[in-house]
Amino acid sequence: MSGKTMKQTERIVQTGGPGRGPMGGMVGQKADDFKQSALRLLALLRPARGRAVAVLLLGIGSVASVAVGPYLLGKATDAVFNGFIGEQFPSGMSKADAVSEAASRDSSFADFLRGLDFIPGVGVDFDKVGHILLLTLSVYVGGQVLGWLQGFLVNDIVQATVRRMRTDVEEKIHRLPLAYFDKQPRGELLSRVTNDIDNVAQNLQQTMSQLLTSLLMVVGVLGMMFWVSPLLAVIALVSVPLAMFATGRIMKRSQSQFINQWRQTGRLNAQVEESISGHALVTVFGRRKAVEAEFDEANEQLYQSSYRAQFISGLVMPVMMLIGNLNYVVIAVVGGLRVASGNLSLGEVQAFIQYTRMFTQPITQIASMANLLQSGVASAERVFELLDAEEEVDSWAGSGLSAAAPETRSAPTAGEVAFEHVAFSYDADEPLIEDLSLVAHPGQMVAIVGPTGAGKTTLVNLIMRFYELDRGRITLDGTDITALTRAELRSRIGMVLQDTWLFEGTIRDNIAYGRPDATDDEIRAAARATYVDRFVHSLPEGYDTKVDDEGSNLSAGERQLITIARAFLAQPALLILDEATSSVDTRTELLLQQAMAALRTDRTSFVIAHRLSTIRDADLILVMEHGRIVEQGSHAELLERDGAFARLHAAQFAAAAV
Repeated sequence: MSGKTMKQTERIVQTGGPGRGPMGGMVGQKADDFKQSALRLLALLRPARGRAVAVLLLGIGSVASVAVGPYLLGKATDAVFNGFIGEQFPSGMSKADAVSEAASRDSSFADFLRGLDFIPGVGVDFDKVGHILLLTLSVYVGGQVLGWLQGFLVNDIVQATVRRMRTDVEEKIHRLPLAYFDKQPRGELLSRVTNDIDNVAQNLQQTMSQLLTSLLMVVGVLGMMFWVSPLLAVIALVSVPLAMFATGRIMKRSQSQFINQWRQTGRLNAQVEESISGHALVTVFGRRKAVEAEFDEANEQLYQSSYRAQFISGLVMPVMMLIGNLNYVVIAVVGGLRVASGNLSLGEVQAFIQYTRMFTQPITQIASMANLLQSGVASAERVFELLDAEEEVDSWAGSGLSAAAPETRSAPTAGEVAFEHVAFSYDADEPLIEDLSLVAHPGQMVAIVGPTGAGKTTLVNLIMRFYELDRGRITLDGTDITALTRAELRSRIGMVLQDTWLFEGTIRDNIAYGRPDATDDEIRAAARATYVDRFVHSLPEGYDTKVDDEGSNLSAGERQLITIARAFLAQPALLILDEATSSVDTRTELLLQQAMAALRTDRTSFVIAHRLSTIRDADLILVMEHGRIVEQGSHAELLERDGAFARLHAAQFAAAAV
């Protein structure tokens, strides 16, 4: 990251920016549109439409099997009970005679008998009962098999969807401008890419199958309830609006808490990432107590938001169970009266009571999944915010060129760079570069010096099109760089930053990062030119030595040499060195000057330097102050003028005061 970028990031992290928490994460905001985010999340499943239809059909089959089961068990109960009643009467008597005899003793019992299907003198038909139970077992087993197949397909759909989401996020990150990362703490961004996507995956996995099954179960069970007894079904339905009202009230209160929970998670991650990456400085300056206090504050806020979210959403289950139990009592009483009056059989009431439990259970599950749905949609919304972030525009809006047009242009090779009345500022209220013009001729070494914040790094960032100009233009061999694709432009530029970056892999892989097709001989030649070769042979595995992403098994100077070798291997038309020699010793610095002198042949180089000893041989030295070039010329010319450069030179090489 450039010096300017680091300064901006530090300022954003410290102040939080407008409307932001102290670590830069947005806190306490409510979802912009919960419904739209949920619909957009469902739209991600569109490529799996065929498998989704199969999941629906399997769910219908599974639910139908489960819904028919209690009805069949009720028939088995009726068969047993009718046989028991039939044994109480002598053989040869008709059912009508049995009812008439019972009516002479108790009219209520006679009404009860009229509703039964028994044969006097005939006991329990165990063959019939056995067939019903076998059929019930087959139905339940078949339903479980269909449910297993449904779960298998759901898992396949969810994992494929989340894989596409991760791919979209990864591709999106590479299309975002550098300014986006300036305003986003890395911990917050990582939280969206990892925690939020994982939470979306978990919630899709849990809710997609259960929610579909629960909805189908409600429909299937409700149909069977109306089949058995329309009156009892209507009574059971009374609890539905009551349950929906209670669930809606609870969800409304818990929704904002879940959104706040995930935003606080991103804020805490940003604080932890910052304290770990800067652990050495925290220890050196004795700021451990302050960092711990900041962590405790962020952790407490996350605890409070998580506690409120889970507590409020956790009320759904007990409320639903209370409503379900009240409904169960009413059904049992009314069902008993219906059996006594002969309008329902005992098996039908038994089945209906089972259906009552089966009816309230999926409703309770749907309600209990409300917290999962809200948490998942809140995370999905944060991911969508990243996916909707404004991307880099690859062609200048005013040029009239399409993004694909520059592909036919010939690539620049001479390396003449011209700034024509360039104006640029990171913030509209804080102008940085105003009306800057200069020309770097092919093969020149252009050194840029000046105090911190003068705009040195910004200058080369504009050449790379990390940022767009406010006014003016920059040309490369006479071609406006906005008429070239960024890929085409940057393929001609090699850049070495002050902050080294190595990825986990071998030293050979790190050198070849800019040219993956380079041969081993070319890699070794670049290493020798930049004096990487001399320390690599002292390592146990040479060029195959593994380094981690922070290069902890190499010194700072060795890491910098590898990044310089990487740029050398790329053979760029333009070479940008942003304090590239700041981490090497004096002897190595002298060797690098010789290597860069050879590399600069027929190439234009921009060198940002604070150590003026490294730019004595520069063809052109630009002295910048407050975004303006106040002096330019060779080293000797600038010293003779006794101006800004001479003051910098005197301050750097003056003897210590006695």
